Amino acid sequence: MVARPLATTALCATLLASPALAADTVTFQLDWLPGGDKAPIYVCIQQGFCQDAGLEVQIVPGRGSTDAISRLAAGTSDIGVSDLGALLAARATEGVKVSGVLSVFNKGPHAFYVVKDGPIADIASVKGHSIATSPFTSSNVFLPLVLQDAGMGADDISLIKADPGALGPMLMTGQVDGIIAWMTDLTRYTNQGHEAGKEIVALPWSAAGLDLYSASLIANDDFLANRPDVAKRFVEAFKASVTFCKDHPAEAAAAVTAMVPELGSEDVQGSLNDTLPLIFNDVTVADGLGVFEPARLAETWARVSAAQAIDPAKLDPETAVTRSFIPGA
Repeated sequence: MVARPLATTALCATLLASPALAADTVTFQLDWLPGGDKAPIYVCIQQGFCQDAGLEVQIVPGRGSTDAISRLAAGTSDIGVSDLGALLAARATEGVKVSGVLSVFNKGPHAFYVVKDGPIADIASVKGHSIATSPFTSSNVFLPLVLQDAGMGADDISLIKADPGALGPMLMTGQVDGIIAWMTDLTRYTNQGHEAGKEIVALPWSAAGLDLYSASLIANDDFLANRPDVAKRFVEAFKASVTFCKDHPAEAAAAVTAMVPELGSEDVQGSLNDTLPLIFNDVTVADGLGVFEPARLAETWARVSAAQAIDPAKLDPETAVTRSFIPGA
C-alpha cells in the first residue's frame, strides 16, 4: 500500500478518533461494468480511504447512466456514478430524487474512433458513412448536437446499434467506417488496432466544442437528507481516492484487479491513464477538483436540453446539484 501524504494521514486519524464515525454501510452504484475508468471506488476500498472514513462499501454494477439513475432513485443504491447530463434530463422530465454531489469528468468522454487513412479524417467527414454505437451509451444523446455543429443531421450518417463488445471488431474488420466510444477506451481500441495491423485514431467531441460535465458522483436525495454525515465522509474519501489515482496509477489499477481479478491489469491501467485527462486538465486547474462551476453547469444543461428537445425552462440546473458535500466547499 502506498504511503499517504501527512495531511491525509492526519485526516484519517481524526476520522477514526471520532466516536460518531462508526462503520456505516454504503451501496455504490456503477453506471457500467468495472474497469480502469471506475478505479476511484476500488481505490477507496483497497487503499483504506473508505475504511478510514468509517464506511463499508458494496459495489453494484450497472447497465448505463439511465439504469444507474433509476436504481438510485428507487433507493436500492445510495450513491454512485452517472453521466450528469442524463441526471439533468431525468430531473427535468421525471423529477427523480437524485442529485449530483461531485464532478468527476469535467470534460465529456465522447468520441468517434476511426482507422487512420480511412474514409473519415475528422468529424466533418463522417457524413455519408456508417457509424456503430452501443444502445446504452450516453454519447447517443449528444450525437445530434455534434452533427449539427458540423453542419449535418441525423440522416447524414448510417447509425448502427451494436453490442459494446462488437464495436471494436466491427471497426477493425471494416464492417463500419467508425464507432462511437469513450476516450476512456482509447488504449483498448488502439491495442485492438495493433493486433489487426491498423492504426486507430480518436476524434474527441470535446475538441469540437462539446464542453460539458459528464461522469459525476450522484446520490439518492433521501440518503443525503437522512444520512448527511455518511454522505459527506464518503464524498471526502472518494475525492481523496481520485487524487490517489492520479498520483499512483499503477497502484490504483492494482486495486481494481484485486477486486475484479478477471480484468487484465494492462487493460485496466490503460483505461485509467485514458481517463485521467478527463478529470485533471485545464478546467480542473481553473475551477478545482470536483467543482460544479455555475457557467459550465448551465452550459451542460443547455446542451442536454437542446439534444433531447426538452424545454430548458423545465429545470434550473442548480437545483440538480448540491455543493455542500464537496470537501472545502
